[in-house]
Amino acid sequence: MDVILLERIAKLGQMGDTVKVRDGFARNFLLPQGKALRANAANKTRFEAQRAVLETRNLERKGEAQQIADQLQGKRFIVVRSAGETGQLYGSVAARDVVAVLADNGFTIGRNQIDQKAPIKTIGLHKVTLVLHAEVSVDIEFNIARSADEAERQAKGEDLSSADAIYGIDEEAAAEAAEAAENDPDYNDEDGEDDNA
Repeated sequence: MDVILLERIAKLGQMGDTVKVRDGFARNFLLPQGKALRANAANKTRFEAQRAVLETRNLERKGEAQQIADQLQGKRFIVVRSAGETGQLYGSVAARDVVAVLADNGFTIGRNQIDQKAPIKTIGLHKVTLVLHAEVSVDIEFNIARSADEAERQAKGEDLSSADAIYGIDEEAAAEAAEAAENDPDYNDEDGEDDNA
């Protein structure tokens, strides 16, 4: 189906472009959302008559989106979730969770504005892209951790996704102990007991 775009749509075209899209996409998304009109002579005339109003409205929305993007730029949000020893979350952090965290911090963002390829399933620092307008997007960082203390440690750059990091096992000390055991003639690797005992 050919449609006239009433606003810029990523990967489709600019305002005023006539593009061919799948019928279902036009009927289920573009037309009901008011993002496009069917391409016919009457609608082309209607679009040209409303073009100035549509461009003004688009600039207003872009300005509002840019203000929100400026407020969100560089922000980091902490999300506390239960996770296993390896850092694997027992659940996940999906778009609805991102919306809830942003709402708790005073930002009203729709789920359709979150560009998240897959839910977050591990602890750590994760970037999430928000598409606030066709021409305005912002990356924010989510610090997924088991506790606020752990989130603070992650923010400083510690990797807490391994069991050793969680329990505070010093990798250098463990390597030295392994080397000492290897060099000890009284240590038997097979049964882990002292041969002289």
